[in-house]
Amino acid sequence: MSTTPRRSRIRQSRLLRLLDRLEREPRADAVIDAVRKGVRALPLGDGRDVLHGRWLGHPVHPLMVQVPIGSWLSAAVLDLYPGRSRGAGLLVGVGLACAAPAALTGWVDWAELHRQQQRVGLVHALANSAAVGLYAASLTSRVKGRDAAGRAYGFLGLTAVALGGMLGGHLAYRQASGANHAEEVPHIVTEGWHRIGTVAEFPVDRPVRRSVDDVPVLVVREAGGTIHALADRCSHLAGPLSEGTVSDGCVQCPWHASVFRMSDGWNVRGPATAPQPAFDTRITDGHVEIRLRRHDRDGQAPDGVEAGRRRTETGPHGPGS
Repeated sequence: MSTTPRRSRIRQSRLLRLLDRLEREPRADAVIDAVRKGVRALPLGDGRDVLHGRWLGHPVHPLMVQVPIGSWLSAAVLDLYPGRSRGAGLLVGVGLACAAPAALTGWVDWAELHRQQQRVGLVHALANSAAVGLYAASLTSRVKGRDAAGRAYGFLGLTAVALGGMLGGHLAYRQASGANHAEEVPHIVTEGWHRIGTVAEFPVDRPVRRSVDDVPVLVVREAGGTIHALADRCSHLAGPLSEGTVSDGCVQCPWHASVFRMSDGWNVRGPATAPQPAFDTRITDGHVEIRLRRHDRDGQAPDGVEAGRRRTETGPHGPGS
């Protein structure tokens, strides 16, 4: 009774050790650099943010891969029953047609990841590429009437898909690729106003880092006196926004160039797909105070927030008081 759980733990630890070794393996870094450079050089324009999923609020790649995976899995089910080869072949073709756009979204996201994530992601892409090759061979065999070979290639392709899916899950859930790295802020910062320093401690148009309830906060004072505050860790991969560039009312992350609007934290440009948590600010007795901006279910600011914004912009004696 006690040996089965123990063996299960041993098998699991070996798998995790292999994945940890993959994260640390540097021999493919030259290939990673070359591929990343090529992906970033693609003339995608505003379409790059579409592929990242900024419009969706989270990466679009997991959504896109459902079609080829679902089609190929359905083809495998049909291949288990005699006389269903034609339907299975159609599903294999559908999966192949949808694999290219799904791969493109994945490559665009992959090019903006940390090196350890890119190492796992490269093997993930190789496994999926092998699956595409096997399913292409499967479809070719079916067209030529070699149904047995088509089924064999199909099952091998599904095995490669499973391996790629396992690595994709490792990327998403263990390495937090694509996750919102600022999501925890509303759950940590306590209610009410927090004093973070005197007005003089915040030079005009220069990002300053402060901390509230152990949460790093980016603070910027504009020339007119308005003070903005956002969660400092970028929602994309937790980059330090306080080390970024402030321009035209926005801040650009120094790691992967995501751009956020200072007034409300909106992600103006990706790869970030989630906005930054924003803070209301006010000046009291020459000290800057901030309060996490919370929203009700209708997406409107709670009572008192607009008044707080007006106090920040004008103060009791005009701008910057």
